[in-house]
Amino acid sequence: MADDEIDYNIVFPDAVTSERHWQGTKEPVVILLGWAGCRDKHLSKYSSIYNEQGCVTIRYTAPLKTVFISESFGYKELSSTAHKLLEILYDYEVENSPIFFHVFSNGGFMLYRYIVELLHSDKQFSSLHVVGAVVDSAPGSGNVRGALRALRATLGPKINPVLRYILLVLFAVTVFLLRVLLYPVTKYIHKNHYDALREKPPAWPQLYLYSRADQVIRHSDIELMVETLKQKGVPVDSFDFVSTPHVSHFQEFPEQYALKCRDFLVACMKDADGAEIKKRHQVQNH
Repeated sequence: MADDEIDYNIVFPDAVTSERHWQGTKEPVVILLGWAGCRDKHLSKYSSIYNEQGCVTIRYTAPLKTVFISESFGYKELSSTAHKLLEILYDYEVENSPIFFHVFSNGGFMLYRYIVELLHSDKQFSSLHVVGAVVDSAPGSGNVRGALRALRATLGPKINPVLRYILLVLFAVTVFLLRVLLYPVTKYIHKNHYDALREKPPAWPQLYLYSRADQVIRHSDIELMVETLKQKGVPVDSFDFVSTPHVSHFQEFPEQYALKCRDFLVACMKDADGAEIKKRHQVQNH
């Protein structure tokens, strides 16, 4: 069972709240993928946006070693994590519900990349119905300085200064060699998350929330991703909070942030309902 293998939290809405918001239709299942080093008490504040909207929520944050070490060395450990995470939908018998993602920073986006690939390629998961995704402070590409800032913040002040210095140096050298200097060669073995989803993005609607003041993820990387998706015909929107630090938009502007997420989810659900009605008419006409 997937729930024996990965550490996640799932919350079901009460029936009254769900019915009030979704009026007889299946409530969405929102999967929140936390940033590297994210604590569940912080992620739960984001899930409450959707719990109050009558949604089922699943919270999960990938371990630090898989984000900073496994991915840096090209070991696709997150691929098996993605598989286990999607299996949770079947464990709780919500696989027929609309699925919505809320993804944070590169730590969440790396896992999201493998989920998207499974949804495209795995027969078991191909029937899952994804209606949309919010991406917060991601994705970034080839930014060694930003990656070091993220790792330093994640390690925190309690770790031994000498050990912190050694870890940062080793990480910087590894990322620069494998993900920058040698990437023209190593990408044929293991393409990074940014390039993978630029080349083969999911078709569902996406909302990118970011800030040009972000010191970890360059706003230009996010804007390039958004522009690429538009050129490929993917429904995509974005919003620049301008002044907020990395993954701090909700903290700085809670009402505006929550409203954008809820409005986008509702719009995605309406679009999905419209597409389903159109599909049924086409079948009936044939």
